[in-house]
Amino acid sequence: MRARVTNRSQVLAEQLSDYQQRWPQESAIVADFLALLEDTANPFVRERLEGHFTGGVWLVSADGRRTLLTHHRKLGRWLQLGGHADGDTDMGQVALKEAEEESGLPGLAVEADVIFDLDRHWIPERRDVPGHWHYDVRYVVRAGEDENYVISEESLDLAWREIAAIADEPDESLSRMARKWLMRAGVP
Repeated sequence: MRARVTNRSQVLAEQLSDYQQRWPQESAIVADFLALLEDTANPFVRERLEGHFTGGVWLVSADGRRTLLTHHRKLGRWLQLGGHADGDTDMGQVALKEAEEESGLPGLAVEADVIFDLDRHWIPERRDVPGHWHYDVRYVVRAGEDENYVISEESLDLAWREIAAIADEPDESLSRMARKWLMRAGVP
């Protein structure tokens, strides 16, 4: 089992290196993610309360103009879909699994095995789980023609939102992803 983790860790390290080349202004956050990856404790399990990897999803409509957001039940905020790796070291697959589980959409696919965004954010204490850091590795997941989602137990609601409108929102994490998407699409 350790050999697989090491192999997948190498793949994630290569993806992080590629991300840093594309986004050199984000070198500091890449360094944080690499440090977590090199830690001897397993960073792919939620029980590692010093911080652990999560898979985030920028779920984009077939036409590329909208993204599906969740009104997160535990955090009470509109966010991108995603969740814990729970031991899986293939973060692209984690993102896809979370997109499928949280949206109920058929025919989803990870758009290349390339990291779209990185975000390290604090999760406040909740019941018996102390506050901890999420190291969110985010991938683009593309929806098919069927956009009829199903609201899971993790969400209060889901909604397709215009990406251009999100680019100006005060939530830096969401607006950063929207700006990256628009830049990639050639929209000023």
